Amino acid sequence: MATRVLIADDSEFMRNLLREILEGEFEIVGEAENGVEAVNMYEEHGPDLVMMDIVMPIRDGIEATTEILDENPDATVIMCTSVGQEEKMKAAIKAGAEGYITKPFQKPNVLDAIGSAV
Repeated sequence: MATRVLIADDSEFMRNLLREILEGEFEIVGEAENGVEAVNMYEEHGPDLVMMDIVMPIRDGIEATTEILDENPDATVIMCTSVGQEEKMKAAIKAGAEGYITKPFQKPNVLDAIGSAV
């Protein structure tokens, strides 16, 4: 059975890019545009993995990760970040993220991060 993935990113371009990288090897169960949607979709679909952007409107990726892990301690979250967000990355790891990938995404890096997290 394919690993079920939820993609959370406020950029449609980034969601499409991640979907293209993951399709075929993974099952995309949903795409969220902000942290509130990400938490709701997690509860609805119970994915094996969340690809979570850090900077999103309404609720950011760190808050959403904290909320998901509070309810689902076994959840696996990989943070997606832009270069130069080291402080936010530290906060994300502290919040319980399993790992992170840096934009612009490249397929090998994404698959490596997933491989070591799942």
